[in-house]
Amino acid sequence: MEAEDEQPNEPGRRPEPSGLSLFEPRERQGEKPGESDGEPEPAGPGAEPPSRRRRTRRVLLWTLSTLLVLVIGGCGALWWTAEHYASSVHRIPDAFPSVPESAQPKPVPGSGLNLLLVGLDARSDTPATGSAAKAPAWRAGAARSDTMMLLHLSEDRRSATLVSLPRDTWVPVPGHGEAKLNAAYSWGGPALMTETVQNLTGIRVDHLAVIDWNGFRALTDAVGGVDITVPRTIEGVGEARAWEAGTHHMDGATALLYVRERYGLPGGDLDRTRRQQNFLRALMLKVMDSGTLTSPARLGGLLGTVGEVVSVDDRLSNTDLYQLAWSLRSLRADDVRFLNAPFGGYATRGEQSVVLLADLPAERLWEAIRNDRTEQYFRERPAGDTLGADVD
Repeated sequence: MEAEDEQPNEPGRRPEPSGLSLFEPRERQGEKPGESDGEPEPAGPGAEPPSRRRRTRRVLLWTLSTLLVLVIGGCGALWWTAEHYASSVHRIPDAFPSVPESAQPKPVPGSGLNLLLVGLDARSDTPATGSAAKAPAWRAGAARSDTMMLLHLSEDRRSATLVSLPRDTWVPVPGHGEAKLNAAYSWGGPALMTETVQNLTGIRVDHLAVIDWNGFRALTDAVGGVDITVPRTIEGVGEARAWEAGTHHMDGATALLYVRERYGLPGGDLDRTRRQQNFLRALMLKVMDSGTLTSPARLGGLLGTVGEVVSVDDRLSNTDLYQLAWSLRSLRADDVRFLNAPFGGYATRGEQSVVLLADLPAERLWEAIRNDRTEQYFRERPAGDTLGADVD
């Protein structure tokens, strides 16, 4: 039997490729040298010639490359904008208690975020908070906290609860005995204020934000003012301003008069905290209606505006700050509940008029916040001291 003739490699013949190339089609089996460089006949009716397929691949490749460059460039610009504005927010060092962890409330994983919001009564025209600050946010005895609010954001960011703590609330202040709540900031700054609130509520404070009245005026003016409806005419008492019933467009100076007044109000300090909540609600509605929280570019601008007047704790990184603001984009006004800490009555301590909290109702509220069960809390107590539509 004759052996089969071996077919040696022809000079110049390329070996059969082992795989497909992204840029060049595999040669057809049995193709003669040089055929791939020509214009072979289409394989069947309607088939594209290889040269056209190669052009299509090149166009697709360049299109994808261009889109990739644009996406990377856009993300880079967005990151730079967010980083730039978040970096402008002033940070407060040592804003948290230095006591051991065992002496502080234990954080509960997956239970949302708790922020302590503090408004300062610095009684000075020198800014003390924000990037424009000319004085420290705290100096012993220089200022008391005029407004204290505990803001709880649910873990899924679908609801928020803001609880006002009246400035005259009688509480134990670590190292100072019992006193009004607003004295804690004057004696020990943000760290002592945070420790006092944590001890009072049993709630771990995750972050802190501080603004003085100069910043409050500037922030109100920066957003173009806020519309507040006064449901009934309120007579002026002493230095307290009279307010006509109706909607008032308030600039920073007017809004400051509105939120600071208490002597002309029947509920005194409690009505004052309701006015502060009413203002925050109106400000929040304006920001939401403008689409700021759903636009990365506008959100950066908002952080820039806030950064000029607000100081936050130094544990809140630029990324944390931007992500926190962005996480609230789906929140609506109806998802936010405003209320005062459960009121237990007025009293006197020495020569001081003070506010007492109702211990058992307060503990139920603190427990709901600690465990992110505020929705259940409000279902069970629909008649609580929540902010209504009409606020004197």
